[in-house]
Amino acid sequence: MGEKRQKEIRLAEVRALPLDDTQQDMIVEGYALVFEQPTVLWTDPDTGKEYKEIISRGALDGVDLSDVPMKYNHSDSVMIVARSRSKTLTLIPDDVGLKVIANLAPTTAGKDLYTLVQRGDINKMSFAFYVASDEFDRATTTRRINKFAAIGDVSAVDTPAYEQTSLSARSYCEAQKAAADLIDREQCEAEEREKLALRRKQYIVRTYL
Repeated sequence: MGEKRQKEIRLAEVRALPLDDTQQDMIVEGYALVFEQPTVLWTDPDTGKEYKEIISRGALDGVDLSDVPMKYNHSDSVMIVARSRSKTLTLIPDDVGLKVIANLAPTTAGKDLYTLVQRGDINKMSFAFYVASDEFDRATTTRRINKFAAIGDVSAVDTPAYEQTSLSARSYCEAQKAAADLIDREQCEAEEREKLALRRKQYIVRTYL
């Protein structure tokens, strides 16, 4: 049998932009990890020596991202807020790292998380992972992750390790345009206005008729 892989967790930055009056979807986007940027994971208090980590470009090549959840603090006791399997969470490896686009669930957990990120009370992000291949340079006390075996989850958290990453919240129209670069902004906004008008009409019918 092969050696059992150990689950690891790294942290990053998260922030939010405000919702407008007509926005219904709570979209967050950013980078859960970045490539080729040394990060200090620990500093020896006695010697001052820094222990660093670098994620190689291509470490995500071939990794299955089809069923990755988004959580808060990697907790299994809190309901997830998005998932790639249901296409509410999109994970895109690119030249920078792992881009995240999530449409948070309109649950209590999702709304609370969005509000706290928007306020700046939560401004960090993390990802849990399993390593398939890595190496350690003793001269520079640097670990290089060459290949991930799996990404366990991406999470909004309290404390970062990877300061270079980010997550922000914005409108559905803007997120879709950035993701695909195919949606006409004016058409999208018009469709959103039509949806809002329909919801108002349905509300009037249910309330007064």
